[in-house]
Amino acid sequence: MNRFDKLLSQYEYAGRVHAGGFVINGKPALTQIDPDLVGDYVIMLVRDPLLVYGGDPAELLSRRLENRVLAGQSGMFTTYSGYYKGAHISLVSGGSGSSEAELVLVEFMHYTKASAFLRLGGAAGLNEKVKSGDVVIASGVVRDEGMSQAYVTPSFPAASSYEMVLAFAQAADDLTYSYHIGVGRSQDSEYVACGTPSVGGYFQQRHAEIIDYYNRAGVLYWDRESSGIVTLTSLFGRRGCAVVSVDNNLVTGESFTAGDGQDKAIEVVFEGLANLHKMDQAKAAQGKEYWIPGLGATKE
Repeated sequence: MNRFDKLLSQYEYAGRVHAGGFVINGKPALTQIDPDLVGDYVIMLVRDPLLVYGGDPAELLSRRLENRVLAGQSGMFTTYSGYYKGAHISLVSGGSGSSEAELVLVEFMHYTKASAFLRLGGAAGLNEKVKSGDVVIASGVVRDEGMSQAYVTPSFPAASSYEMVLAFAQAADDLTYSYHIGVGRSQDSEYVACGTPSVGGYFQQRHAEIIDYYNRAGVLYWDRESSGIVTLTSLFGRRGCAVVSVDNNLVTGESFTAGDGQDKAIEVVFEGLANLHKMDQAKAAQGKEYWIPGLGATKE
């Protein structure tokens, strides 16, 4: 009996609800993925008009892959898989927010062997040292969204995989891009929870304190997905991280430029996952559970 079975054995509705959710025609219902086609590393994307992809981001970015296949398509999500420098990668696109990310994470983690999940997208800068066009690699994320709090107490940390942070930092450094490593923040509201008035100028005193509060705490950016991804991957024994491009800075007043820095973030992610793949190979060759610098493998 595992650690959950005793609790579930006493649960009145256990026979009516099932881990992993619904299945349609033998496939997970919401993503419609073929689990055998999903890679080791999953890039999670939002169909974000602010990034001006010019099409579905999973389809467009998957063109970088060798042996590309459509691994799943539903009314909500599109998934492509293939190989980049030996790394088996899947890209999945969908809507925004941690609640949307949960739908992908549950089906992918329940039905596939994917070991690492990454949020790739855009974000607003909150720190003076972060410039528009910079790339930020999240070492951890403030959990101000509600989805992850349904899973575990808010004091549980959303700490990124150190292996992923190192892999992406090496990539950004090799590419000589301006990058930062630090804490991000995720929230559900795109407006008042980010210190921005809503309909008719709706605003409260506590909203006016948000930007300065997180700036003083050293938070580098905010978005809507990072903390949900990092929290759930940690809870379920996978690795999670976020790499974002900054397209404006609320503290310094740099104005919004659509898609600024996203091409750099994309390069960092693909090269970083190639690094992570080499790290994983080095661990396997040495029979190690964790990567350490002595194993090498982040350089050719």
